[in-house]
Amino acid sequence: VCLFSMAANVLEEDSMEQDIESPVTIHQPKLPKQAREDLPKNISKECAKRRIQRYVRKDGKCNVHHGNVRETYRYLTDIFTTLVDLKWRFNLLIFVMVYTVTWLFFGMIWWLIAYMRGDMDHIGDSTWTPCVSNLNGFVSAFLFSIETETTIGYGYRVITDKCPEGIILLLVQSVLGSIVNAFMVGCMFVKISQPKKRAETLVFSTNAVISMRDGKLCLMFRVGDLRNSHIVEASIRAKLIKSKQTKEGEFIPLNQTDINVGYYTGDDRLFLVSPLIISHEINQQSPFWEISKAQLPKEELEIVVILEGMVEATGMTCQARSSYITSEILWGYRFTPVLTLEDGFYEVDYNSFHETYETNTPVYSAKELAEMASRAELPLTWSVSSKLDQHAELETEEEEKNQEDQNERNGDVANLENESKV
Repeated sequence: VCLFSMAANVLEEDSMEQDIESPVTIHQPKLPKQAREDLPKNISKECAKRRIQRYVRKDGKCNVHHGNVRETYRYLTDIFTTLVDLKWRFNLLIFVMVYTVTWLFFGMIWWLIAYMRGDMDHIGDSTWTPCVSNLNGFVSAFLFSIETETTIGYGYRVITDKCPEGIILLLVQSVLGSIVNAFMVGCMFVKISQPKKRAETLVFSTNAVISMRDGKLCLMFRVGDLRNSHIVEASIRAKLIKSKQTKEGEFIPLNQTDINVGYYTGDDRLFLVSPLIISHEINQQSPFWEISKAQLPKEELEIVVILEGMVEATGMTCQARSSYITSEILWGYRFTPVLTLEDGFYEVDYNSFHETYETNTPVYSAKELAEMASRAELPLTWSVSSKLDQHAELETEEEEKNQEDQNERNGDVANLENESKV
C-alpha cells in the first residue's frame, strides 16, 4: 500500500504538467526490486508497523511452525497419531507400502521354505508332497502370501500337512496380518471421520463489532452452524493475543488474556440451533477498558475465538477457531438480523450472516464513558448538599445578626439608665 501510494504521488505530479482537458488514466505499476530497496527506511518501517501478523488464521489454522525439534523420536512413540496427522498423499502411500512390504516379506519366506525343502526340484512329480501345492516360483509364493493374509482362498494353492514350518508361518502371518489390518484400517477410519471436518460447517462472522447494548459498550461477533445436526454441549471462548511487558521488564511476545463472554453467567454455553451473537461487556476487568475508537486502529492485537462441542452423530469433540485483528473490528456497527418467522417455522438467511449496519455509538472508551456518567451524577448531589450548607450558613448568620442587635439594644438601655441616675 505504501509503495503504491508513493508511485501514485509521482504519477500525479507528472500528470499536472499535461493538459487538464485530456483524460489521464493512472495505473499503479509494479516497482522493480531496486526501487523497492531504495525506498526510505522510515516508510518501510511504517508499512511494516501497520501490518499485523496473525496468530490464528481466519480458517482456524494456527500460523505457527515448529522448528529445531531435536526429540523427533517422540513422534514414533505415538505412531498412530503421527499417521493420522499426515497429509492424505503420505497416508495413502504408507497404507499401500505397509501391505506391499508384508506381502513381499512373507512371500519371500514361503519361497525360501519351498526352496530349502526341495519343492522346486520336484515340480510336476506326483509322488512328492510339497509344502504348498502348485508353488513353482517366487511369483506364485507372493500370490500365496496375498491369499493367506487377505483370506481370499482361491483353492489352487494350498498348504499341506507334511510341512510343520509352513504351518507355523501360516499362523504367524495370519496373526500379523490381522494386526496390520486393524492398525491401518483404524488409522484410515479415524482420518476419514476426523471431527475437524465437521468444524468446516461452523462459521464465524467476518468482522467483530463494538456498539452499545443495554447501555453498556460491548464487543460482539456472530457464530452459526450450517448443518441440521446440532453440536451438543457447545461452548465458546475468546482470547486476546497481544504483546506485553511486565513490571519487572520481561517481554512476553504473544501474551494470552481471557475475554469473558459469559463464563460467570453461563452465556458461554450455547444452544446453537440458529446463529447467535456472542457479546463481551467492556468493563473494568476487560482488556478493552481504556481503548477508544481513535486508539483502536493503533493497537496491535488479535482476538482468537474458539467454539467447541460434540458432534451429535458420532459423539466426537470438534473445535472451530477464527480470529479478528484490529482492522476487522468495526466500531459503531451492529449485525443485521438473519432470523425471520415464516408460516410455522423460523428461517435463517445466511446471505446476511456477515452483514452489518452503522449505529449511533460514542467514540469514547468505556472508562471515559464511566467517568462522564459519574460526573453527570455529581452535580445533583452537590446541589443538594450545597443548598443544605447554604441554608445552615444563612441561619447562623441570621442568629449572629440577631445576637448583635440584641447586644446593641441592651447596651443602649444600660446607657439610658445611667444617664437617668446622673
